Amino acid sequence: MAFKFIVLTCLVAVASAGLVPAAVSYAAPAYHTAPVAYAAAPVAKLAVEEYDSHPQYSFAYDVQDGLTGDSKSQHETRDGDVVHGSYSVVDPDGTKRTVDYTADPHNGFNAVVNKEPVAVKVAKIAAPVAYHAAPVAYHAAPVVHAAPVAYHAAPVVHAAPLAYSAPIYHH
Repeated sequence: MAFKFIVLTCLVAVASAGLVPAAVSYAAPAYHTAPVAYAAAPVAKLAVEEYDSHPQYSFAYDVQDGLTGDSKSQHETRDGDVVHGSYSVVDPDGTKRTVDYTADPHNGFNAVVNKEPVAVKVAKIAAPVAYHAAPVAYHAAPVVHAAPVAYHAAPVVHAAPLAYSAPIYHH
């Protein structure tokens, strides 16, 4: 949409500058015409972000969910072209993977990976409850076989075709 606006603005500016001839009129010549005022179309300015020659930031997060066991964290710091950071996550095999990394223009990206077993939390389990159900006496009712049911289909009756004639009107 912005592109269409810029193109339209440029066309209006070119037409206002007189580089494109106006539409030809076949009307009778006008001897006393009013002066035409041309207004320059506004020029759209593009937003230009300033370049930061020495960027700096620091961020971190930590997730410890006791209900699902999800455990992960990360922190990273940047000072110019040098980045230091670390993140950790519990892998599906039950080990905690910790990655310490650095990045700079001279050495590139370097990471050191450490894996360690995670201490397993033992859930408290209640002592089993003794449960003895009283035996249930069950006697099946005797099976009675009824006589077979005879099924006879009703005969198919075909009716004679109906003759249709239009009513006759007499005048």
